[in-house]
Amino acid sequence: MIIGITGTNCSGKETAANYLVKKGYEHFSLSDIIREELTKKGLSHSRKNLFNMGNKLRKEFGENILALRALKKIKNPNTVISSIRNPNETTELKKQKNLFLIAIDAPIELRFERSLKRAKPGEEKTFESFKNQELDESTERKGLQQIRKCIKMADTLIINDKTIDDLYKKIDEIINKFHT
Repeated sequence: MIIGITGTNCSGKETAANYLVKKGYEHFSLSDIIREELTKKGLSHSRKNLFNMGNKLRKEFGENILALRALKKIKNPNTVISSIRNPNETTELKKQKNLFLIAIDAPIELRFERSLKRAKPGEEKTFESFKNQELDESTERKGLQQIRKCIKMADTLIINDKTIDDLYKKIDEIINKFHT
């Protein structure tokens, strides 16, 4: 089974993917594919560079390029692909008959708190700038990230506004439906 994970910034996408890795899933993040490109060009992995490089790759090679590159890497029948941010990536991944797409979201205030706690370089430090960044990543403009559109395309939505154990329980419920 391939599980795709899309969702808003700091909603718990990577936490969910890492949990699935502990359960034997192979993990590919579309953001890691962008990081590979940034490394080749000697650029930092800042959020701004990730955003710009992802959009550049989509413009140059097609809006589904990150999904195509991730699919080429799959070796394990149980794989999780995270950081899906463009509807054409979603459409490409959904061509896989064994794909189940999970969207993860949480209230923006909670996600901002998580962002401050994890303190990744390049993340926004004020609530206002965090909200503005979200608008940039959710725009409906062709060739750019369109996270809200991807969320609407998901097979299920997890609202991750409680504990990590609650998130894990919701993931277990989903995968148990397919592995029984």
